Amino acid sequence: MMRSFRIGSLFGIPIKLDLTFLLILPVFAYLIGNQIGPVIEILNASMDAGIDVAALTTEWWLPYAVGLAAAIGLFVGVVLHELGHSLTAQRYGFPIDSITLWLFGGIAALSEMPEDWRQEFTIAIAGPIVSVLVGVGSYALFLFTPESFDGARFVLGYLAVLNVALAVFNMLPAFPMDGGRILRALLARSQPYARATQQAASIGKLFAVFMGLFGLFAFNIILIGVAFFVYIAASSEAQQVTMKAAFQDVTVADIMTPAEDLHTVSPDTTISELVQRMFAERHTGYPVVERDGWGDDRLIGLVTLDDAREVDPVERDAYEVDDVMTTDLETITPDSDAMTAIERMQQNGIGRLLVVEGDDLVGLITRTDLMTAFDIVQQSGGEVGLGERPRPASSMGQP
Repeated sequence: MMRSFRIGSLFGIPIKLDLTFLLILPVFAYLIGNQIGPVIEILNASMDAGIDVAALTTEWWLPYAVGLAAAIGLFVGVVLHELGHSLTAQRYGFPIDSITLWLFGGIAALSEMPEDWRQEFTIAIAGPIVSVLVGVGSYALFLFTPESFDGARFVLGYLAVLNVALAVFNMLPAFPMDGGRILRALLARSQPYARATQQAASIGKLFAVFMGLFGLFAFNIILIGVAFFVYIAASSEAQQVTMKAAFQDVTVADIMTPAEDLHTVSPDTTISELVQRMFAERHTGYPVVERDGWGDDRLIGLVTLDDAREVDPVERDAYEVDDVMTTDLETITPDSDAMTAIERMQQNGIGRLLVVEGDDLVGLITRTDLMTAFDIVQQSGGEVGLGERPRPASSMGQP
């Protein structure tokens, strides 16, 4: 969601638009406008709407204008759906970072997911309930709209049907959709949260495969996209939850490479020498330290292979580490949770964190360190205790 921008807020929650939303909105407007005749027939047959097709097709642009109004109304309903999740989550004390509209609907970004099954059940079901209420409200407005207002009746009737359909679709047990989260909550009543997540994710991925196949046979690109998103999101969240369970009570100090085992470079090392060291030692990142007048090493930066690549190969003898290193360092303390390190790396798009205590460099932790430690815990069946967990050797040092 790095391509999103804020358009306002509701109840103190930032509302954002992803750039993909600006692409999908006119597509929805076109699709609705292009199918306005068949949609009106469905509304007239199911709701006795009495909408005059001719009145909405007198001008070539009119169906698309009505389609745009319906598309905007649909996404307003999506925002209200996500607001239902968000306000319920806030009631339980979970902060909401934002609500973002994007290609496949909306996402309420909770800063932390609830692990109490009752809380998750209530938060998950709040969205579909709001969608049903929006559908009922749209239908009520439809009933009170004069029959001469064909455009308004079409939009309201369309939103009444689509919001209820949205609620039904979201109740499919395709984790991480609402129905999948409800399924996980029910599973978590009688088993550990991580195991319930794995089971819900497996069912979600199965549903994603069926959705993808159905979308393929129906030539529905949007459904194929939703299926792809559900599959990837289910896999990702299952891994996150499993890692959180594996790293419970594990600190950065338990996994990091300590300072005495670190390979460091000085700021006057040439880029050519740096690249040669990286090749020889199989590392792609080094803390940069400078010796002060007292003979102590002082951390002044971090240099990575990406930094070295910025220098043309023919000029690498003329440039030093000091010219390309990063001085705006991302650091973490040794007593921080291992999951905090993972989240910090993900948020900043980096592969390593310098571990500091006060002004002293005490170690380095990398994404490889964390993944290797995770594999060890997983392969041990979770039976390796915190004090017994072996710190992986050089393979976890500085990839």
